[in-house]
Formats: sequence, structure tokens, C-alpha cells
Amino acid sequence: MSYIRPEKFVETMVDSGEDKVRMSLKDTLIRSFLAGAIIALAVTLAAVVTVQTGYAILGALIFPVGFCLLNLLGFDLLTGVFVLAPLALFDKRANINIRAILRNWLLVAMGNMLGALTVAFLLGIAFTYGFTAEPQLAGQYIAEEATIRTLGYAEYGFAGWLTALVKGILGNWMVSSAVVCSLMSRTVSGKVIAMWLPIVIFYGLVFEHAVVNMFLFPFGILMGAPITIADWLLWNQFPVAIGNLIGGLSLTGLALYFTYGKGR
Repeated sequence: MSYIRPEKFVETMVDSGEDKVRMSLKDTLIRSFLAGAIIALAVTLAAVVTVQTGYAILGALIFPVGFCLLNLLGFDLLTGVFVLAPLALFDKRANINIRAILRNWLLVAMGNMLGALTVAFLLGIAFTYGFTAEPQLAGQYIAEEATIRTLGYAEYGFAGWLTALVKGILGNWMVSSAVVCSLMSRTVSGKVIAMWLPIVIFYGLVFEHAVVNMFLFPFGILMGAPITIADWLLWNQFPVAIGNLIGGLSLTGLALYFTYGKGR
């Protein structure tokens, strides 16, 4: 049988969380760097498809290729370790503590950011002939999105900040569900189909994702978005990261652990 029942894959979730916390510095940084880079390329591909077709839903349908690729290669997103790493603590695995989990989160965040920024710079060159010409339409589209998802929130003050937080909760509920779905099957095709479903929901409903935004806003600034780094961090990155942690850990990780795992 290619399908694995929740009672079985929840144990794999805990094992995976323990493995990620124990991973070496080198491996953690390399795998998270590549994850940030691949997700950045997928965001750009989705933007190109949206601009070329005029249909945002087609961008949503194509975006999951990046998530599927990085997951199959065993790379790590911050939003994924938000969910998996704490499970090893709840399961009382040996020598797993809060300090070790925070170290893992910090290293993965650093790697994701470096990967996203690297791709932002390289695509900036590709989209503007080395920053000597106006950006291509996809670059302009991303600049507009970056503006809407910072200054658009800022216009509403705390209500806008809260909106970013809630979209972060909903976003990682779906993205972390895709991480879990990758464990539901023993076949590559089964894993891809299972991962594709929640990622389409995430992107199609325009929820927020901390690692996607590590690329979206720096690249948007390079493409001419009238925003500052402070706008990006205050009105998007910080509330979204907090929301991603809350949504992924509570609605996916702990929810599954306490109904299917040892916590039930």
C-alpha cells in the first residue's frame, strides 16, 4: 500500500523533528539555503505565469512545483521546522530541549534568508539587464505585491498588523499540512499529489509565508517597490513569522500529535 495512515506517519513526524534538531551546522545551513532559493524561484515562476495569462489561479496551480521539489530533496523551510522540531520535545526525546530547538530555528531562518536573497539578487540582474533597464512585467508585478502587502497593511494600523498575523496562521496551517502530506505516501507521485493540494489553497487564497516573503520583499525593493526594509519587517515579516509558528505548530503539529500520536 502506498498510503500511510496518520497513526503511522505521526511517528515519522516526531522522528523527523528529532533528526532536524540534531543535524550538523553545515547540513542545516546548506539544506535551508537551497530551500530558500528554490521557493524564491517558484514564487517568480508563479508571478510570470500570472502575468502572462492574466489568471492568478494559474499561478497558484504552478507554485507548488517549488515546494514539492525542495521537499523531495530533503531541504528545510523555517515553517516546516516550526512544526516538526517541537514534537521531539513534546515526545521527550533524549537531549532535545528548547535551546536546541531555537538554535535549529535560527540556523534554518538564516539559511532560508541567504538563499532567498541570493536568488533575489541574481533574478534582479536577469530581469533588468544588470540593473540597467526597467524590470520585466513579472518584476513589476512582484513590486506591486510587495507594496500591497506592507503599506496596504500599514494603512489599517494594528488591524493591518493583525491581518498579516492571521494570514500567517492560515498560511502555515496549509504549508505545514503539505509537509505532513509528504509523509502519507511511499511513492513520489503520491507525495507530490498530496503536497500539491494544501499548497494550492495557500497560494490561491493569498495567505502569508515567512520564507516566501524573505524573497518577495527584497526582490520587490530591487524591482522598484516604494517600501523600506523597516516596512517589510514591521508590517509583514514579524507578524507573519509569529502567525506561521502559531498556525503550523497548533493546527498541524500538535493537533495531529495529540489525536494520532503518543500525546492522545
